[in-house]
Amino acid sequence: MQHPTRPTAMSFHGMVCSPHYLATAAGQDILRQGGSAVDAAIAVNATLGVVFPHMTGIGGDAFWLIHPHGSTSPIALNGSGRAIGAATRQWYRSRELDAIPLRGPLAALTVPGAVDSWCMAHARYGRLPLTTLLEPAIGHARHGYPVGESQARFTAEAAQALGQCTQAAKQFLPEGLAPSAGEMMRQPALADTLETIARSGRAGFYEGGVAAEIVRHLNAAGQEWTLADLAEHHGSWETPVATTYRGLDCYQAPPNSQGFAHLLVLNILEQFDVAALGDESAEYIDLVVAATREAFAVRDRYLTDPIFHDIPLSQLLSKAFADECAERIKQNLPNGYQAQAAGGDTTATMVVDGQGNAVSLIQSLYHEWGAATVAGDTGVLLQNRGAFFSLDEAHVNRLEPGKRSFHTLMPGMAYRDGRPWLVYGTMGGEGQPQTSTALLNRIADFGLDPQRAIDAPRWLYGRTWGAATDALRVESRFAPEIDAHLTTRGHAVQRVGAWDSVMGHAAAIHIHPTTGLLQGAADPRGEGIALGW
Repeated sequence: MQHPTRPTAMSFHGMVCSPHYLATAAGQDILRQGGSAVDAAIAVNATLGVVFPHMTGIGGDAFWLIHPHGSTSPIALNGSGRAIGAATRQWYRSRELDAIPLRGPLAALTVPGAVDSWCMAHARYGRLPLTTLLEPAIGHARHGYPVGESQARFTAEAAQALGQCTQAAKQFLPEGLAPSAGEMMRQPALADTLETIARSGRAGFYEGGVAAEIVRHLNAAGQEWTLADLAEHHGSWETPVATTYRGLDCYQAPPNSQGFAHLLVLNILEQFDVAALGDESAEYIDLVVAATREAFAVRDRYLTDPIFHDIPLSQLLSKAFADECAERIKQNLPNGYQAQAAGGDTTATMVVDGQGNAVSLIQSLYHEWGAATVAGDTGVLLQNRGAFFSLDEAHVNRLEPGKRSFHTLMPGMAYRDGRPWLVYGTMGGEGQPQTSTALLNRIADFGLDPQRAIDAPRWLYGRTWGAATDALRVESRFAPEIDAHLTTRGHAVQRVGAWDSVMGHAAAIHIHPTTGLLQGAADPRGEGIALGW
C-alpha cells in the first residue's frame, strides 16, 4: 500500500480537519476548552477568513451538515445568501450587460450568508461564547500572520482585479505588490468587524455600522443595496437529501446545493462492480466520469433555488432513474452534455468532538478573491456567487430578486447503522461531486484509510472558471499508460501537476463503528492538517 504523505491523525477525543494549519489549530484549541463540534467549526472558518482570505471569508456563504449526538441522521443548515431586491435581469441589461460581471461591485449582488449561519448553528449547538470562538481569528487579523504560498500565488494571479478596488489593493497588495510567502500581513479593519460580531452576534454584521458601510460602499460603486437586504436575511434549517450506497446512508445538503449530483453518481455506480475495477485504473475513471456526465446533465437542467422552481428530487434520486442512467453507460450511448465554466475556490472543514457531535462545513467566496471588492472600512471581502445567475429569461437559474443561486458547495456525511461513519467534503466547484465520489469509493470500495484516499491521484472532468477546455485532467502520478486507455474511451486527456491544486483540497474524518476511533485526513494539495487531541 502506498505510503501516505503524512500519518493519518487518530484520536478518541476529537478531530479537526481544514485546509490551513492555523485554522485547524484554532479548532483544536476550542475542542480542548470544551467547545462543541459546531464551536470548533466556527473558530476554524473565522480563522480561515483571515489566514486563507482568497478562498473564504465573512463576505461569503456556507453550507452545513450537523450531526447532533444521538441522532440517526444529520440536519442541514443553508447559509447561502439571496439576491438583493434591486438585482433584476432588467437592471443589468439596462447597463448594456449580457452577463453579470465576474469581478467588481456589480458581481456582489447576493447577501453574505456565512455569519448568519454561524450564529444560527451556535444558538442551537454551541457551548462556548462567540467571543471565545472568534478570538483566534481576531488575533491573527490584529497582530498578523505569515502569508502562505497559496495566498501569495493567488494574489499575484488576481493582482489586476484586486487593484481595481482601493480597499482591496490597500489590504492585499502592500506597496502595490503581491506579498511573498512568509511576509507578515495584518487586517485591522477585519479585526474590528470580527470584534463587533463577537460582541453583538448576528446584529454585528447584518445591522448597525458594518451593514451601513457595506451598503454605502457598494452603492457608491454603482449597486443599489438597502439596509433591509442585509437585515432581513436569514439562513434556513433543512432536511438533507439522501441515498443508500452499499450499506451506507449518504447525506448531502439539499438544493440550492449541487450535493444531489454526488448522490446520483453513487446510485449509478452501485449498478457496477466498482471494487473489481481498481482504484487507479482507466476503467474506474472512465466509469465515474460517465456517471458524472449523466449527473451533471440532470443537475444543470434543474438546479436553482427550489422556492422558485420545482426540482423532482424523489424521481432523480430513485434507484429506477439511476438504472436508466447506468443502462445508457453500459450500452455506450452518446451523452450530449457540454461542461460549463464554474468557479471552484472554497474551503472544507470537518470536525467531530468527544461527545460524538459532527460537522461537515463548506464555506466560500465562489471564485478566488470573490468579487475582489472589500466593502469600505469593514475589511469584508465580498463574494461573487451572484455572478453564476443567468440573465437568460429561459434559464432555470435566471436572476430574480430574493433568489438563491445554483450553489457548488456540498458538505457530506455517510452513516452506517444509523451512526456517522464518514464526515467528508472538498473544495473545487465542478470537482466537488467527483472528489467526494472518489473519497467514498476509496474508503468504502477500495478499503483505503482517509489519508491515503485523499493522497491518491485524482482526476477532474469539466471546466473550472478560466479554463479553455473541458478536457479530462489527470494528475501526473497516474501510470503513463492510463492516458492512452482513456483516450481510446473518447476522453481528451490533459496531464497536470503531481499534486495539483485544481483538484481541490479535500478533508475527511472516519469514525470506527465499534471503537469510536477518529481517523482524520487533510489534503497535501492545500496548506491544511488534521489534528486530534
